[in-house]
Formats: sequence, structure tokens, C-alpha cells
Amino acid sequence: MEGLTIGQVAQRAGVNIMTVRYYERRCLVPEPPRLASGYRQYDAEVVHRIHFIKLAQEIGFSLREISELLSLRVGDENNCDEVKQKAEKKIEEIEEKMRVLGNMKKVLKKLTAACAARTPSSRKCPILEALDPDFRG
Repeated sequence: MEGLTIGQVAQRAGVNIMTVRYYERRCLVPEPPRLASGYRQYDAEVVHRIHFIKLAQEIGFSLREISELLSLRVGDENNCDEVKQKAEKKIEEIEEKMRVLGNMKKVLKKLTAACAARTPSSRKCPILEALDPDFRG
């Protein structure tokens, strides 16, 4: 089987070379052995592994969490319950972030409405004043 260069891996995985190296440093992708020529040859499976990593990132998993998922991926086939628990925990985290972002949005809407309602003679910025009551605009 012919190996792939780091450039080929990066191109096939849709990432840049520095991403492949970063994943190696984080132990998400195994560092391949060097040939006598000094070049490293990657197994084609690395491309699939990088796709897995990128998709997991897109749905909100951190690299630490992805490392755990990768270890479960190659482990015992009875790991589905553990993966499900991790996904449910991620859903809870996302819902909490959405709640926090919703609150932030409400506050910003009130502040921007205060800007629209201010009189032309008012020199103070309602947003800056809300963030810093000592603001002297």
C-alpha cells in the first residue's frame, strides 16, 4: 500500500498542513514513521480520522472530547451508551449556551432601543452609560 504525504492528506481531508501537524501534536492523529528518505508516509485512514475530527468539531465537541470519542471509536463495540451520554451532555451544554446568548440578546436589544429613543440633544450614549455609569459622553 502506498502512503500519503502530509500535503496529500491535508488536501484530501480539506485542511491545511498545519492542521494535520496540530492534530499530531494533540495525539488525535498518529505521527507516521519516517522513510529512509526522511519523508513521512501517512496511512489513508488518517484522512477519514481528520474528517471525523472536523465533523465532531462542527457539532460542538472540543478536541479533548473528540480524543475521548476517538478512543471509544476503536474500543469495545458496547461503547454506544457512553457515546450517547457524551452527546446528551453536549446537548445540555449547547442549551445552556443558547439560554445565555438569549439573555445577552435581550439586553442588547434593550440597549439599542434606548439608543434609538434618545433625543438629538442628548450627548450620552445609552449603551456606554449602561456599561459604565461614570461615562461622561
